[in-house]
Amino acid sequence: MSGVPNRRDFLQVLLGSAAGLSLSPKVFGQETRREVVAAARLSDNLTLITGAGGNVVVVKGADGLAMVNGGDAAHSAALLKMVAEQAPGRRVTTLFNTDWHHEHCGSNDALGKTGATIIAHENTKQYLSNEQFVEWQNRTYKALPAQALPNRTFYTSDKLTFGRERIEYAQLGPAHTDGDMYVFFPESNVLVAGDVLTVGTYPIADYTSGGWLGGLMNATKTLVELSNAETRVVPGVGPLQTRADLQAELEMLTAMRDRIPKLMRQGRGRDEILASDVTKEFDGRWGDPKLFLSTTLRGLMLHVRELGGIV
Repeated sequence: MSGVPNRRDFLQVLLGSAAGLSLSPKVFGQETRREVVAAARLSDNLTLITGAGGNVVVVKGADGLAMVNGGDAAHSAALLKMVAEQAPGRRVTTLFNTDWHHEHCGSNDALGKTGATIIAHENTKQYLSNEQFVEWQNRTYKALPAQALPNRTFYTSDKLTFGRERIEYAQLGPAHTDGDMYVFFPESNVLVAGDVLTVGTYPIADYTSGGWLGGLMNATKTLVELSNAETRVVPGVGPLQTRADLQAELEMLTAMRDRIPKLMRQGRGRDEILASDVTKEFDGRWGDPKLFLSTTLRGLMLHVRELGGIV
């Protein structure tokens, strides 16, 4: 095939129909909706709660509780009941949203009504404040009510102390979305990576809210550098991971950041790339790549100047 891009194929990639994309049941916590909400102790002060639509980390303080993410709305009541059982008599005073997707923000409304401080990146607040149509899911998300919106936002990084735990958090750049953040507990060596890190399914760079492959690669590199061999890494959904798992995802994303733009420069269209074996050696770990490739291509077309040589 000629190395000169074909304009028809270029437009096919740029305008490829989202109707052809199918949402994996594992993406954004949908598979976990069949699970039972359960708790597991991470340290004296940290508890991991699973089965609520997305992973939740609960932090015990002297007078209250903090939560990193709040599950989905369907599991909010069960989740908050479980949280209350971890520390009877203490209420949740602080909630973090690692991105705007609703499987992590399902308790915003209930906790916002009690006066909890809801912390998120400013971009996350903007997405939650407005109706969002996510093309590749073919789904519209309603804006959250005012009391459910983040009421403490940041742009780069920040930190606080909650009980005996120092909490460090920072933006991860335009990765899964452009409002992604990590939350790190240095004393317990627990790192909440959110949906930048996935288990058993390829990570998704949500181009409808600023995510793209290059940013996802850079964000994963940041998480690798922040962790060590003993760090317990909490993904958005799924079991605890390690620095080695982050490194494996970084290696996959780095390979994709190199290979997919090369195919695009060769004039390969969307269907050709979807039918290729570009991800072959990684599929055993991350599964069916079609949704990953489709969303990645759409995101890359928004960064053609940065990639160079495609048009």
